[in-house]
Amino acid sequence: MTPILATDAARAGAILTIDLDAVVANWRQLSHQVGPAARAAAVVKADAYGLGAERVGRALAAAGCSRFFVATLDEGMTLRRALPEAEIIVLSGPLPGCEEAFPADRLLPVLNAREQIDRWRGLADRKGRALPSVLHVDTGMSRLGLRYAEAESLAEDADCLAAVAPVLIMSHLACADDPDHPMNRRQLAAFQAARALFPGLPGSLSASSGIFLGRPWHADWCRPGAALYGLAPNGAKANPMAAVVRLDGRIIQVRDIDAGECVGYGSTHRAGHRGKLATVAVGYADGLFRTLGNKAVGQLGEHRVPLVGRVSMDLAVFDITGLPDGLAAPGGLLTLIGPGNDADAVAAAAGTIGYEILTALGQRYHRHYVGGTP
Repeated sequence: MTPILATDAARAGAILTIDLDAVVANWRQLSHQVGPAARAAAVVKADAYGLGAERVGRALAAAGCSRFFVATLDEGMTLRRALPEAEIIVLSGPLPGCEEAFPADRLLPVLNAREQIDRWRGLADRKGRALPSVLHVDTGMSRLGLRYAEAESLAEDADCLAAVAPVLIMSHLACADDPDHPMNRRQLAAFQAARALFPGLPGSLSASSGIFLGRPWHADWCRPGAALYGLAPNGAKANPMAAVVRLDGRIIQVRDIDAGECVGYGSTHRAGHRGKLATVAVGYADGLFRTLGNKAVGQLGEHRVPLVGRVSMDLAVFDITGLPDGLAAPGGLLTLIGPGNDADAVAAAAGTIGYEILTALGQRYHRHYVGGTP
């Protein structure tokens, strides 16, 4: 079923504002931080972390970004239509039987296992030409990538290397958001050892948080994702990235509540005094997690207002007791993500990470893009 997109802001239960100029500013900041020795690509997987890969990709390409990473073949094929000239790399590599689609759309696969390498070489042999790719070596995450012994064996197979024609060797850091974690140096050493097997091949180790570990982790290419979209690279420090998203929910009803009355499923909130509530047309079907019940806050003007009761599928209730008359009214907007309450703060209240908040943003929102290319 095609997702129901809110094309009319006045009819939408919420408005998601995405600042493409802020995305570009974040990419430029990161590019400056790793340059000139290294360059910054852009990770736009999961529909640019829920913000729209085609719109984000075009804005970044116009700013000078030339290399993009996606997670799946379908993501790569979709992005290719928006970015006909960009280099697009598919992190999951080719699934069995899907190899032919990569050269057809000029997509580069990340080869994560020997069996992917063998299938990619088979396609190159059938086509009678080398087919570029990216090699992934596992340096300690135990998720994807070649073990050192497998990389060593590949390095000794000149015919195979010539067929799969690697343009980059990459790995992925497991603990980069914790600068003092010993895994960071262990993985750096393991990556350097793997790179030594392939002299002259450019390397890529760091995503967003790894960039802030310092120059040794930058290699030749960095792969920022979360930081592009305003998430903090290191939760223990002030966020250096520009805010990208704002979410405003539509108020459906304003109502009085008496002391002792309960709110929402399970009656998890009981009013301690007479007050006033605003019911907003956003729920867990829109990415406002159920775990935010009785924990999240919203914003009305300069006033922070608590979410009370459980989050429903389509609704959430906020306590607006004591606010000036008229500040909250049906049809008005209450800010759920915005200044002073960014995606990382919402994530902390939900007991998760900002990545999950962004990628869960619902399809029923009206999406309003600011800046970028037309």
